[in-house]
Parts: sequence; C-alpha cells; structure tokens
Amino acid sequence: MNNLLNKWGNIVANSKSRWITLVLWIGLVALLSTVWPQVNDEESGSNNLLPDDAMSVEASKIMEEQFPDDSGVPLLLVWQRQGGLTETDFESVQTLYKELKSDSLNHQSMVPDFGNIPIQALMQSASSDGEALTTPVFFKESASTEELQQSLVVLKENITSLMETDPFNGDVSDEGLHVRFTGPIGIQTDSTELFSQADVTLLIATVLLVLVLLIVLYRSPILAVVPLVGVGFAYGLISPMLGFMASRGWIVVDAQAISIMTVLLFGAGTDYCLFLVSRYRDELQLEPNKYKALQLAIANSGGAIMMSALTTMLGLLTLSLAQYASYDRFAVPFSLAIFMMAIAVMTLLPAILALLGRVAFFPFIPRTEKMTKELEKKKGKPVRHPKQRSRFSIATGRLVTEKPWQIIIICMIFLGGLALFVPKIEYTYGVLDSFPEDMPSREGFAIIAEHYPAGEIAPVQLIVDTGDKDIELKEILASNSIVENISDLRTGKGNPNVIEYTITLSVDPYSNQAVSQIPELRTTVTEVLDQAGIENASERVWLGGETATLYDTEEITSRDQSIIIPVVLVIIATLLLIYLRSIIAMIYLLLTVVLSYLSALGLGWLLIHYGMGAEAMQGLIPLYAFVFLVALGGDYNIFMISSIWKNRRHMPLKKAISEGVGETSSVITSAGLILAGTFSVLAVLPLQVLVQFGTVTAIGILLDTFIVRPLLVPAITTVLGKYAFWPGMLWKKEEVDKQSGS
Repeated sequence: MNNLLNKWGNIVANSKSRWITLVLWIGLVALLSTVWPQVNDEESGSNNLLPDDAMSVEASKIMEEQFPDDSGVPLLLVWQRQGGLTETDFESVQTLYKELKSDSLNHQSMVPDFGNIPIQALMQSASSDGEALTTPVFFKESASTEELQQSLVVLKENITSLMETDPFNGDVSDEGLHVRFTGPIGIQTDSTELFSQADVTLLIATVLLVLVLLIVLYRSPILAVVPLVGVGFAYGLISPMLGFMASRGWIVVDAQAISIMTVLLFGAGTDYCLFLVSRYRDELQLEPNKYKALQLAIANSGGAIMMSALTTMLGLLTLSLAQYASYDRFAVPFSLAIFMMAIAVMTLLPAILALLGRVAFFPFIPRTEKMTKELEKKKGKPVRHPKQRSRFSIATGRLVTEKPWQIIIICMIFLGGLALFVPKIEYTYGVLDSFPEDMPSREGFAIIAEHYPAGEIAPVQLIVDTGDKDIELKEILASNSIVENISDLRTGKGNPNVIEYTITLSVDPYSNQAVSQIPELRTTVTEVLDQAGIENASERVWLGGETATLYDTEEITSRDQSIIIPVVLVIIATLLLIYLRSIIAMIYLLLTVVLSYLSALGLGWLLIHYGMGAEAMQGLIPLYAFVFLVALGGDYNIFMISSIWKNRRHMPLKKAISEGVGETSSVITSAGLILAGTFSVLAVLPLQVLVQFGTVTAIGILLDTFIVRPLLVPAITTVLGKYAFWPGMLWKKEEVDKQSGS
C-alpha cells in the first residue's frame, strides 16, 4: 500500500497533473449534471415501507381484491369548536359539500352527500360532546402530491370564503371554529411541504456551520473554503448518479435519505479532507518543495483515509440487507457519497492543494526551519507559524501512558453508567409521533383522538380464509378485553370463503398495549381454525390497519437489527484485522466503539426524554445510530492507531503511543467537532426521527472524539503493551527496543 500511495502521490501532486485533474472534475460534473437528472427530482413520496410479505401489507392487498372500495384516497376535514359546534357550523358544512358536488376539485373522486341530508342527521355524526365533526373528501389514487396540494389550496380558499374568517390558523384551544386537514392526503401533503422548506435550510445551515468551524479551528479563510469546494464537487457527481439510478428504478430515494446524505457528505467529507490537509501542513514544515510535501502527505495519510472510507462505506452498505424500506433506501446513497468523497480527497483535493501550496494556510503559513530563518532575516522580525502541537495534546499523550489504569477505570465507569440507561428506553413507531405537534394534519388527528372513542381512530381489519368451513368468530373475539366492538361479517367479492370483520379497539390503537394484542388476536383465530380442521390455519389469517402495521414495523425492524448489527461488526473487524494485522487491537478497538455507541444511546435518551420532553424515542434510531457511529467512530481510531503503529517501528511503545496521540489529537478533535456539528444541524428539520438521530449521533461522535479516542484506546494499548500488536509486530519489538536503548 505504501508503494502504491507513493506512486499515486507522485502522479497527482505535481504542477502538470493538477490542471488535468481539475479540468476532468469540472467536465464530469458539467456532463453528468446535463445528461442525468438530479436526485431531488427523483425523490419518491411512497410511504410503503414494509415488504410485500408483511401481514398488514398482504391484508391490504386482500382488502383491495375482495372488498374493493372505489371511493379513492380520503382527506379528512376535522371541524372543531370549543363548547360545541353551532347550527351555523353544520350549515356551513352542508353548503361546502353542495359546492363540492356541483363544482368538484381537481382529482376529486367522490364526496358524501352531506349537502342534502337533514341538519339533525349531520349533527348526529358529530362527536358525543358535540365539539368535533369529521367529514371526508376522496381523491383519485393517481393524483400526485403536487396536484393534491393545489386542490387543497383551492379547498382552503373555499372554506375561508364560506366562513368569512380563516379557520386554519390559530390555536385549536382558542374560541371559534377551527378546521384541519388530516388523514392520508393531509399527512402526505404536510410532510412533503415540511421537507420542501427544510432542504434549503439544512443545506445553508450545514455549509455555514462547517465554514465557521473551519475558520475558528484553523484560522485560515482560504483553508476553510478548500474542503467545502471538494465536498461541492463530490456532490456535483453524486446527485446526478443517484438521480440516474432512481430514474431507472434501481433505487428508491426519499427526502429523508437525501437530507441525511447531505449532512454525512459535509461531515465525513470534511473530515477526510482535514486528514490530508493536516498531514500536508506537517510535511510543509519539513519539506521546502510543496509538491514533494504533498506527495509525502498522500503517502503517509492516504492509507488511513482509504481504510476509513472503506470501513464507513461497507458499514453503511449493510443497510441494504434490511427489509424495512426506510433502512434500505439509505444504503446506496450513503455508501456512494462516502465512496465519491474518498475519490475526491485522493484526486481533486491534491490538485487544489498543489495549486495553492503554502498560501492555502494563510496567515499561518507552514515553512521549514531554514525558510523561516531566511524570512525572519529578510524582514528583520519574527515570523508567525502554526503550532505543531498544542499543550493539551502533549499532556494527553503523557497522561495515557503514565496513568493508564486510572484512565481506563474512569472512562469505563462514565461510559458504562450511561450505557445502563439503554434498557430503560421507550420506543415508538407511530408516523405522526415523528411530526411537529403544530403540523395541521397532526393537530387534526389529535382532535379526532380527543373527541371520539379511541378505537374509532384506526380500526383493525381481520381477514380470514375459512376454506369451505362455517366459522363463527364474533363472540370469541368480543371476549378479548381490548375489543370494544366488532362489525358484522362481510364475505369476499371474488371468493366467498374469505371473510372480514372490522374490530374497534377499546384502547388507543397506536399504544403498545394495542400493538401487543395483534399476535394474540391472530393466535385466537388460528386456534379456532385448527379446531375446525382447517389446514395451514396460521397462513389463512391476516390483520390489517394501523395497529397491525405498527406491529409489523416493530417485528421487521427488530429482524433487521438482528442481522445488520452482526454483519457490520464482522465487516469492520475484518477490515481492522487486515489493516492493523493485530487480532488483539481489532478486538479492543471494536469493543470500545460498541461501548461508545451504547453510552451515546443512553445519554441521547436522557436528553431526548428529559431535555426535549419526548415520551419515547423513535424506534428506527438504534440501528441508524449503530451503523453510523460504529462506521464513523472507527475512522478516528484507525487514524490514531495507524500513527502509533508507524511510530512503534522506531520508538519504544510508550513513546510511540504518546507521540501518536499528540500527532493526531488536533486534527481528530477538529474533525470530530465538525462531524458532530453537522449531524446536530439535523435539529433544524421538522421530523423528530431526524432530530433524535442527529442528537444521538452527535453525542456519540463527541464521546468518541474526547473520551474513547484520546483516552480510553491509548490507555488500553499502554496496558496491553506488546500484546496490543499481536501477532503483527511482535517480531520487531526486540530490534526496536535495542535501537532505542530501552
């Protein structure tokens, strides 16, 4: 690898190839952006996240086939007034529906005949307290989100004109009539609007944060821009490549995945840039020729950069093993982003640095000792130059080698204590729980939940294939304590042996209590079929609806975690073993990264639950955070431990560790702050799942940056001594110690 990197550095780090590289990058970005669509133009609005063989998905398909409903996709209009809806309110509802009958909205498929029924009959449809009324408007399934948004704008204007006031603004607890749109159409259009507003905000916030941090940390305005240019060019290739894949149907991308990919690209991409830039600055203080210094920087840091990128890329690619689409859709965009960023760091960034040379570090320009003396002699005064190492990094290197056991004990108590909170975490898989509380569709849903019986919000569909048997299930199901009501039996349109019951629960259908009863209901029905002598009874029972969907989501995401987590650990362990050639180092590096993840999850829960007031953590967070933290956390360990390994070739062990910590402390601290900062920017997005993911990931990166990497890992290496290198470097120990006189 060293020979290859030396040759590569010689190719890219010279005065001629720099211009060729820049032209090639500019040409590729221009060409692909012209002929292929951008990824944002190919985003999917599909909310079908479960696999086709999930029970609730199969139930939905059977409902469409055997119990078809041609009315369309519903938009729910929720009317609410504190103290009770007035007769004038009901008359307004009637007037609106008369208008919708005579002058329908674009893509409207059907509306109930509320305009012609008596007022008293409409009033009976209101909630028992008379304060809320829910009425539907149905739209064609073929309508796009943009088309639906336009229709809803017209509908809002019609209602506002009818009421002579705007019932869509203001707190729903205030006096007066309030109207909110919810249901499938309301949620779909609201979520699209939230992301369309958030994408630009996220990009601006991320760029500004990285720029400010780079200026503060490196005090060089030119150097602050260089990594951003590299990331910008990389994104210029990634976006059309992903857009092309999505347009061909090879991948599915959504707004959530692209938002996180942008953050990952700026965070991890800037880190890789800093690894090379930092090494280049060090080499410029030893080598007068800027091209030779760049060649040495590539040779000495390229291996760690490539290994870090490969670890992260493969770790993120394991998400493609998931059945849950929200995980699977992340795999290709994230791994491609890391891959292209690594290529940019090894090609484009050297070209930019070769072009700028020492000027990139202005005003703290790195020079050799001879160059500094000559310049001071010429100017007649001292010349400012960058510090090679901070007092903190030197002190840290000395501390971990002089008091390793104390460091290990303190770190283990702190990190282990935080990890103990992990079993106490409560999880939620509800879609609306992830949206802001003031989002109109969530407010409408909350009104329904407050004024109508809990189970009516989302009834459960029970579908049974009875074969040719006469099965009676109503009385048996009614004996279940969470069943409030059961509809009359319906038989299938194409198959009379398929029957359906609509079950109204007596508890909140989104609660853990309701979700836990789904397998119980299925078991009850399966036992009845078994007793009736029906073969393969368990394969003839399906439960559909929101509660069943939540159950399937929990089961499938748990299955994904049980597969992906071990695969990630095996991949990273293998790569560490290949790169470091040390079984012992691979084991303790992997264990420290896992400990860092668990402590981040525990501390994240404390902050999310007690600091942000969330009742539960989004159920997708543990796997998201694991893949990112284990993959990204390994980067810093690789960068630091590779420095220790190189030093060990010509230094005693303790000095090699101390020097390795000192050499990498500054750049890794800077990189960790930038990466944590970029993930914390996700807090500007409206989705709680992204806010919580950004919080946990940022915490994990900070713990890794300031505790695991500078303290725990080198302290363990010190305690293990020569065995930390087993079996890769033990044979060199005696020779090194003899040369050093130890």
